[in-house]
Amino acid sequence: MSTTLRYYGRVEAKEVAVATSTSFRISDTAKTRLASRAAREGMSATALLGQLIVEGIDQLDYPGIVFRGPAHDRRAALAAGPDVWEIVARLQELEGTEEQRISLLVAESDLHPRLVRIALDYAAEHPDQVLERIGRNRAMAEQSRRMAQQREALLA
Repeated sequence: MSTTLRYYGRVEAKEVAVATSTSFRISDTAKTRLASRAAREGMSATALLGQLIVEGIDQLDYPGIVFRGPAHDRRAALAAGPDVWEIVARLQELEGTEEQRISLLVAESDLHPRLVRIALDYAAEHPDQVLERIGRNRAMAEQSRRMAQQREALLA
């Protein structure tokens, strides 16, 4: 179980999850596989188990959602499609009601509306994760634009 501690600074609140001790009995095979995989990922077996539990429950709650990326930078995605943050970012760019935006995205991407709704539902439950990824992508795109302008000015 995790306990949430709140630290209130002048501008923002930050939540920190603190792990508490929990005991599970798992088979020797599961323990060996967990330890082996954790070593390959460069993390502790406990950290990997926690990640697998959280991601597994999210996958049960949101059928069609998978997780990609290295252990330190996991992101939710559609199994046969884009990352959740990419879907949300594109929906933010479109105009209209939620259903109109979904219809526009479906028309331009060939994603099934049900999958777009699943991604949107996941994002609604995990907004900090998704919005942080969108913000990071926008910042990188802006940096790339600035660099292109600087290269152009340098070569002019």
